[in-house]
Amino acid sequence: MTDDAMIPPRKQAVRQRIVDALLSLLRDGEDINHDRVAERAGVGRRTVYRYFPDREMLMQSVWTGVTSLAGPDVAFPTTEADLLATMPGIYEGFDKIADYATLIRSTPQGRAVRLSQRDRRIESYTAAAADAVAALPPEDRILATAILQVLHTTPWLEMRDNWNLTGTQTARACGWAMRVLLQDLRERAGKALDEGPASESRQPGQK
Repeated sequence: MTDDAMIPPRKQAVRQRIVDALLSLLRDGEDINHDRVAERAGVGRRTVYRYFPDREMLMQSVWTGVTSLAGPDVAFPTTEADLLATMPGIYEGFDKIADYATLIRSTPQGRAVRLSQRDRRIESYTAAAADAVAALPPEDRILATAILQVLHTTPWLEMRDNWNLTGTQTARACGWAMRVLLQDLRERAGKALDEGPASESRQPGQK
């Protein structure tokens, strides 16, 4: 049984009104704070604090509300396999919530929402990429993990705006790029990233 399922229906309804108000403020480009949320939700300020004691929890709730609309694949990966397996669902999910997905990536409020997940994001992608980057020098592990994270979720808006690509097409392009990078990481045997691709270290005729 989930925590939400244990909340009495009346309290669930109040909580949902607050979450709806949070999403409404994001959509309208307004600052997200307890006072504005209370006004938009039609509840007391103390009620908002009861459910979300600080601004960080407000931002986390916006994140959860937006990603839940996009679908179950819009979640942080836990394994290397997740990086590829969930990509189509993520980018196609962004298409389903294009307005919100754009706001999350292009407004100050959206940036604050994304930053509320920074620690979880780093922890998750570090774990998912751990085996692939294990042989790299320490700094390069961070660089390689960061670019894998970027490919997993970030190019959607750029490729939609500039190339008119759908989420399905973006997933194909980013999936190809990620497979190439993962293959390179498997073959480079600890070779530093600024030394070029792993293939450059092969002997002539070596596969």
